[in-house]
Amino acid sequence: MSNAKELEAGAADRLDSLFRRYAAWLDGRLRSRLGPDEAADMVQETYLRIAPYDGESIRHPKAFLLRVALNLVRDDRRRQARRARVLDEQPAAEGEAASQLDQVLLKQIVLTMPPLYRDIFVLNRFGGMTYPEIARARGISVKTVEWRMSKALEHCASRLDV
Repeated sequence: MSNAKELEAGAADRLDSLFRRYAAWLDGRLRSRLGPDEAADMVQETYLRIAPYDGESIRHPKAFLLRVALNLVRDDRRRQARRARVLDEQPAAEGEAASQLDQVLLKQIVLTMPPLYRDIFVLNRFGGMTYPEIARARGISVKTVEWRMSKALEHCASRLDV
């Protein structure tokens, strides 16, 4: 059994009406601050948050919805910042930090790679770029990026005798 209260039929209808009328508008407003996926999540969270309210007593629904959504965004950002601070304060786990020897070995392996493979490998693994981003930046196809990355990984594996 859940702790969530079921909405009475009238309240559910009012919430549904508010959602149908303003969800697209709210999503558009939030997309200017967030990405499309995060905006959609915040719209859903906003309607969950306002479910207990009586839809008839909301005089300015757009202002109310936007205020609730922006408060949720602010709270989410605070939570993320708090989590990041906690993670920064914790000592690095044993497996997370590579030893100096491992770093030197990795550098040597990367430097022995052919330049075509090395560029793709470095952009992806150290630059954080996705295959489509690398393909656009280099003016090549995504398939070529995938092939070069597989060759770079084979090179690494052969040097490590994996």
